[in-house]
Amino acid sequence: MTTRFADRFAACARENRPALGIFTMAGDPDPATSTAILKALPGAGADFIELGMPFSDPMADGPGVQAAGQRALAAGQTLNRTLAMVAEFRTTDSDTPILLMGYYNPIYIHGVDRFIADALAAGVDGLIIVDLPAEEDDELCVPALKAGLNFIRLATPTTDDRRLPVILKNTSGFVYYVSMTGITGAAIKSHAAVGDAVKRIKSHTELPVAVGFGIKTADDAAIIGRDADGVVVGTAICNAVLGSLVDGKATAGTVAAVTTLVSGLASGVRRARA
Repeated sequence: MTTRFADRFAACARENRPALGIFTMAGDPDPATSTAILKALPGAGADFIELGMPFSDPMADGPGVQAAGQRALAAGQTLNRTLAMVAEFRTTDSDTPILLMGYYNPIYIHGVDRFIADALAAGVDGLIIVDLPAEEDDELCVPALKAGLNFIRLATPTTDDRRLPVILKNTSGFVYYVSMTGITGAAIKSHAAVGDAVKRIKSHTELPVAVGFGIKTADDAAIIGRDADGVVVGTAICNAVLGSLVDGKATAGTVAAVTTLVSGLASGVRRARA
């Protein structure tokens, strides 16, 4: 299916560069500031956005993303408010792809059919649900795909050639390659190994492959972007928010702290293949 993700990755490919994906936690550090960050990301250079759905018991999030989720929950963020953020974003931006990233429990409580309908109505393009394996595709993945939502699957360094076709079977939009074993926020040990993994995955699929986890700087983005179709940055964004807070509250510099970082990362992807 033709989606905003397909269009955006194709546009970046024509520019001979990877797409820049930015993860931001919905509601962090408060709903108004989070919405302002979301709206500012495309202008700062984000090609697509991963909007985190805060959850009390995340299994793959490192300390930076966990803390962002806790700040959001403390500020009253809910799944309905996250969907409302997307709807507000769509009033001024009809082009930038947005996916929701998180865990299944809030969706299950919301109701799968209702969630899919509400996500589409808000303007969501895709989902990454970290704790739903391919064996559970009938739970959410297949209904989402039938409704027109991309379902982006994670591949990892431990995903071998026997497992990879299972992962790819119902994946759409792009493949998200997790650059390391472990949690978000750690450092990439071997950029060359990541590049080799991307090439291996691309030999199995025509979908774009984006790399996330461990990308913190413009130089990281440039190096990973030599081989990947996209680079995704999350923990560094959450840490930029944290560094701007005073007594746990947003300041006049919070949005700028994020957009300055994103602008630098955007310069990195634009020189990745220069």
